Amino acid sequence: MFSDNPIITGYRRAMRHRHYRNYTYGSTFSLVGTWTHRVAMGWLTWELTHSYAWLGIIAFADLFSMMLITPIAGEHADRMDRIKLATWSQFAMMCQAATVAILVFTDLIEIWSLLTLTIILGLMHGYHTASRLSMVPNLVPREDLMPALAINSMIFNVARFIGPAVAGLIIANFGISPAFAFNVLTFIGFLAVLISLEPLEIEHKSDNGKGALANIAEGVRYSVNHAGIGPLLIMLTITSFCARSLPDLLPGFADGIFQRGPEGLAWLTSMMGLGAMLSGFVFLARDGVVGMTSMVTYSLLFMALSIIAFAISDVFWVSTVIIVSVGFFMSMTTIGTLNLMQTAVSGEIRGRVMSMYTFLHQGGPAIGTLLIGGVAEHTGLPWPVSVGAGIAILVWVWMLNRLPAMQAAMETDAVKAADTPSSPPSSPSSS
Repeated sequence: MFSDNPIITGYRRAMRHRHYRNYTYGSTFSLVGTWTHRVAMGWLTWELTHSYAWLGIIAFADLFSMMLITPIAGEHADRMDRIKLATWSQFAMMCQAATVAILVFTDLIEIWSLLTLTIILGLMHGYHTASRLSMVPNLVPREDLMPALAINSMIFNVARFIGPAVAGLIIANFGISPAFAFNVLTFIGFLAVLISLEPLEIEHKSDNGKGALANIAEGVRYSVNHAGIGPLLIMLTITSFCARSLPDLLPGFADGIFQRGPEGLAWLTSMMGLGAMLSGFVFLARDGVVGMTSMVTYSLLFMALSIIAFAISDVFWVSTVIIVSVGFFMSMTTIGTLNLMQTAVSGEIRGRVMSMYTFLHQGGPAIGTLLIGGVAEHTGLPWPVSVGAGIAILVWVWMLNRLPAMQAAMETDAVKAADTPSSPPSSPSSS
């Protein structure tokens, strides 16, 4: 009965590969710890300062430091063993989590030491993200890449659903320090998995005769000049500044607007993660990128409308329902963009192109959170969040005019390029 279900079929295709399967299980456990850590860090910031601006500053320190290191990390991911790069970055992140746990437990933590440790976390996270996004296509054959990418995105959002709930339970019953300690335990399990992985395909090249800056510049040129990837990166740039900062502002909504404390924050973050997780099933059932460009474009519109509805709602349980829609459509744009780019890009430049994606998708909200948090100190959160979502609607209008050219580049030329991996990275579909 279920054997012909496209979701089940896609899941089986990806999970039949042992090393990818082990990676998926280990990564899921680790990501639950990561989201527990992020929620705990946001709540710790709020407890120390009760300031919207400091919420923005801490989120900015984490994501912006990651954004700065990401181009270098992407270049390293194209020249170094991606599994080893992921292993060492995870070890460094584990040490950071242990340090925060000890400082909180001994009551020595203060906002400036948290800021310093957050910057360190962002730098290490940049290396891990560059290696993670580049590594998954090396663990499965190309014909199973689509469901593997969908699962990889789904586990991120499953953790986004479970992690905040875990954080809320731990913080409410045991305090903040045990939440960080829990993250340390999840790192240990994932490190054991990473050490045992063996890739099916090695795409990195130890020495291509060029310097790091030349390699980074090559990746930027490839991304910007691609008729499909270029507009998607523009979309990510603007929406990251204007709309995707909402998750980092949820502590302010949970306590500053709804007066629900850490349990309210856990509810909002978990329900947003639930919506994102549900979107993964849409991609798991797909077997190609045809129609995906249009789906990403219209999801952008519905994401913006959902954010506006959430921002203007003053009823907590209504907002928990609305934020499911926010998470769903925000993830639809994210997973769709990632799938389109992963399918189109040549393997030997994958790390650098994925670093561009990470640079904008995760670094951009850092600036947006800082700006919105600063404005919210004077206006409250609903107004600047709604304005940012309104700008995202303008981006949707801009993308509609470019949709046919993007579809040709991402859904036709990209599929042909995927069948000829030897094609040089210097010859993308240009606008």
